[in-house]
Amino acid sequence: MATPMKNICFVMFLATLSIALFNQVDGAGECGKTTTPDKEAFKLAPCASAAQDENASVSSQCCARVKKIEQNPACLCAVMLSSTAKSSGIDPEIAMTIPKRCNIADRPVGYKCGAYTLP
Repeated sequence: MATPMKNICFVMFLATLSIALFNQVDGAGECGKTTTPDKEAFKLAPCASAAQDENASVSSQCCARVKKIEQNPACLCAVMLSSTAKSSGIDPEIAMTIPKRCNIADRPVGYKCGAYTLP
C-alpha cells in the first residue's frame, strides 16, 4: 500500500517539476524571450561612466544602445536594476538620467522603476 502512494507522489512531483521548468523556459521576462536584463546590461558597457557620474558625458554609442532598449521601459528598468549593473558600480539614480541626457525625445518620462522615476 505504501509503495503505490510513493509512486503517485513521485509522478505528481515530476509532473509539477516539468510544468514549472516548461513555463520557465518558455516564459518571457522583462526583456523578452531571447535575452535577460543581465545580458542586456553587458550591451550598455559604453554607458558605464555616465551611469556612475552625472557630470560625465554620454557617448553616442551609449545613447544608441539605450534608445534601442528603452523602447521597452520594463526592460530598461530591469537592466538598470540588474545584478550585473549593481556589481559594475552603476548608480541606478544616475543611470535613470541617461535617456534624458541623450535627448531621447520619446523616452518614457515618469516611468516608475522601483524606487526611481525616469526623468
